Amino acid sequence: MNSLRDYLSPVARLMLAMVFIVAGLQKVGSYQETVAYMESQGVSGVLLPVVLLVEIGGGLMVAAGWHARTAAGVLALFSLAAGLVFQLMPALEAYDPDLFYGHISHFWKDVAIAGGMAMIVANGPGLFSLESRKASTAPAE
Repeated sequence: MNSLRDYLSPVARLMLAMVFIVAGLQKVGSYQETVAYMESQGVSGVLLPVVLLVEIGGGLMVAAGWHARTAAGVLALFSLAAGLVFQLMPALEAYDPDLFYGHISHFWKDVAIAGGMAMIVANGPGLFSLESRKASTAPAE
């Protein structure tokens, strides 16, 4: 296998996962404020536990490399949906150029994160993952 890929895959996986884990933990710490913000954007605050499960749970799964393709696919779709609802739509409604550019910048960040997650879906978690460990310890048939 390619040694550069062997070592960069887990680093990239961890870096992408941390975006979601940290964001989820911040939402836990400001639960009511997050509910209020979600509702101000037309999203029911009742969905926050699902958001936390996706962000923290999915992030941990990607970080550990356990069902990483599935978790990365869910996080990619989540990132695109959140970018559309919380960044692109407000950008298109912004009258202040600074708000517009801020939202657009965050929207493209969400698109880039979805692209990184798509790379995990396409290539798998790589070495140093629970999946590669399980495959290497499976008995030969």
